[in-house]
Amino acid sequence: MAELRRVLGVRGATVVGLGAMLGTGVFAAWTPAFALAGSALIAALAIAAVVAALNATSTASLARVLPESGGAYAYGRAYLSRPAGVVAGYAFVLGKSASAGAAALTIGAYAWPGYERIVGLVAVAVALALDLRGIVKSVRVTAVLVGFVLVVLGTLVAGAAVSDAASTSGAADLPTATGAGLVAAAGILFVAFAGYARITVLGEEVRDPARTIPRAMIASFLIIIVVYAVLAGVVLRAVSDGLVLSAAPLESIAASVESTALQVLVRVGAVIAAGAVLLSLLAGIGRTLFAMGRGGDAPRALSHVSAGTGVPARAEISAAVLAAVVVLVGGIGFALALSAALILTYYGVAHLAVLARVRTGDFPRLLGASATLGLVGCLVVVVGLLLSTGALLEV
Repeated sequence: MAELRRVLGVRGATVVGLGAMLGTGVFAAWTPAFALAGSALIAALAIAAVVAALNATSTASLARVLPESGGAYAYGRAYLSRPAGVVAGYAFVLGKSASAGAAALTIGAYAWPGYERIVGLVAVAVALALDLRGIVKSVRVTAVLVGFVLVVLGTLVAGAAVSDAASTSGAADLPTATGAGLVAAAGILFVAFAGYARITVLGEEVRDPARTIPRAMIASFLIIIVVYAVLAGVVLRAVSDGLVLSAAPLESIAASVESTALQVLVRVGAVIAAGAVLLSLLAGIGRTLFAMGRGGDAPRALSHVSAGTGVPARAEISAAVLAAVVVLVGGIGFALALSAALILTYYGVAHLAVLARVRTGDFPRLLGASATLGLVGCLVVVVGLLLSTGALLEV
């Protein structure tokens, strides 16, 4: 049976999670999320963080006992049924393909407004070429990108703080959210947290998974919570001062600071961040397709591993094709919502797998309570997204 190489430690796995989370969400999710949540943006962020934490708890628990590529696809097959695993697998592949498309479109929105689709297709091709070189090389590239993006975001926050201190304008009233709008905004922001799961999807390439996966997930998750909470405050302050957010919201904030250098820096940071997301997304989608091909739930040809690099090249090429389709037909806001709904379905299967192991006595009841809350949270947010589809199409 084809197997992948275990080469990632805690640092490398943490970088994979950060690279997946510091991209599309941080640079593009604020506009559709604010349109839905208004003044309750931070509340929506909190809901997203709680749902993501519950999802992380279930997936990390399962990854410790079944460290295989495929994440909830593997868990569903092992602890529920083959159809449950297939549902999780295809939900992940399609949901993350939507995320990859949104990431590519975000690159276009910041790099060349008006030509998002052309730029997005080029970005997918470049990300695929890097991923085909091997997971270690991809992680090294992602580490550099993550460090740069954090510097960019820190500079933007500092610039916005200085601008606020010098501002004499009064705060405007912010729109309020409906219940459905609030949870739908949480769904949009949830996509920003969803990257930590990339660590479990790469389970067969992690050294000592029982120790590495939980530590890497916790570290990347905590870093992202702090980053997003600070940025949510910056966004709310900017719109309360009358700023209208564009499809490139952080560039809009940089422009309001009236610093050309900061605008350029943010644009470059957005392109690099979304590029890091594409790298890890295509790797994660490819590994899931690899696992599904190996399990007979996708074409067997996808389970082929290249001898020189140890990469499932056919699966990764297929992942890139799916992402390119989203770039051609989708928009950022709707792509993020579609991604959220499908990924939450994927996590629903993981929660059910945990509950199955609780019933057999393999997991403690406390973990079962967490999985139940997580399952309910996933369902509520998906319903909110469905009820807000019309509003999302207008963003």
